[in-house]
Amino acid sequence: MAPTDETPQAVKSIPAPGTTSQAGPPPAPAAADTATRMPRWLPRALVLALVLVAGFQFSIWAFHQLTSLLINVLIAFFLALAVEPAVSRLAQLGMRRGLATGIVFLMVVVAAAGFITLLGSMLAGQIVNMIEEFPKYLDQVINWTNTTFHTELSRVEVQDSVVHSDWLRKYVQNSASGVLDVSAQVLGGLFQLLTILLFAFYFAADGPRLRRTICSLLPPARQAEVLRAWEIAVDKTGGYLYSRGLMALVSGIAHYILLEFLDVPYAPVLAVWVGLVSQFIPTIGTYLAGALPMLIAFTVNPWYSLWVLVFVVVYQQFENYLLQPKLTARTVDIHPAVAFGSVIAGTALLGAVGALISIPAVATLQAFFGAYVRRYEVTDDPRVHGHRRSSASAMAVLSRFRRAASGADSGR
Repeated sequence: MAPTDETPQAVKSIPAPGTTSQAGPPPAPAAADTATRMPRWLPRALVLALVLVAGFQFSIWAFHQLTSLLINVLIAFFLALAVEPAVSRLAQLGMRRGLATGIVFLMVVVAAAGFITLLGSMLAGQIVNMIEEFPKYLDQVINWTNTTFHTELSRVEVQDSVVHSDWLRKYVQNSASGVLDVSAQVLGGLFQLLTILLFAFYFAADGPRLRRTICSLLPPARQAEVLRAWEIAVDKTGGYLYSRGLMALVSGIAHYILLEFLDVPYAPVLAVWVGLVSQFIPTIGTYLAGALPMLIAFTVNPWYSLWVLVFVVVYQQFENYLLQPKLTARTVDIHPAVAFGSVIAGTALLGAVGALISIPAVATLQAFFGAYVRRYEVTDDPRVHGHRRSSASAMAVLSRFRRAASGADSGR
């Protein structure tokens, strides 16, 4: 066979007999590179971790920036649930749903604007009367002080000391600098109110479409649960407003009779104020609402304010123990302690807004859980009714326990 170029190379690679090869084992560069090389998944994991952290931080920032909008949407949703029965009834009569929603909201806005106008005119009139009667009140206070403490004060000296005082000058300066802040807050409040009304109008007018959109994303079994939850929310929210409206009517009539009997000015407007504020600000609303009639009654006769305070306290007890349980038994039947706790929790979370929507929200959750949570028959035990077991019953239970224990010991 003719030699080729590969034959010497093969001969050179074979060591001679009786000799050892000087060359060591072949190097393993692949193993060394694998030991020192960064895992391929590590850069991707680092990038993914950074993206997750950045997304979490962005979500927190966006949530804080949109908190006001989310609260407005929540208020609008509950307002839409409250007007849903009226809108649905008008729609069943053949009226277009958008027109029915507009009519209902127009009635609400007109009623609120009329109430605010009457209340503002009343307050303006009372402020003017108090300013005009201020010198007479000041003379009465000065005469009482001079008679009681044997001083020699005069109205001119008191007025000069008040007018030329440093605190009054600082108060006027601070008030002048805060006018722009008050104007900005008023404009912001109007914009917020318009936002709530706009969202509530869309929620109420497009309620069926919204429900269909939500149900289209869920399987049929879940769709039934969502529709049931929606129906419960509408019933409880509407029932809450219905019961509160009835209690506001009763409260307004009762306080109107008292104020008219005492010949307190602006009795109708004050009665409406007490009725609305006392019912739609839970727990402490009655006392907050009674402060304004007490102040107006004090301008007529200081003793009248005391009579108003006594009537407010007595009526609050009548409402809590007799009127409210009967009116809310079929609409918002929740325990007073649960209602009070929900108001505190709602106030801590969302402020005044949480206090307003906490009770219907808790009533909705209670009704929804009550429909799906399984309940069992309660055993006939005296302790269930708050009674203690008799001594004979206790001894019988103890003897049965001893017999069972002795039987177990004898079995061993």
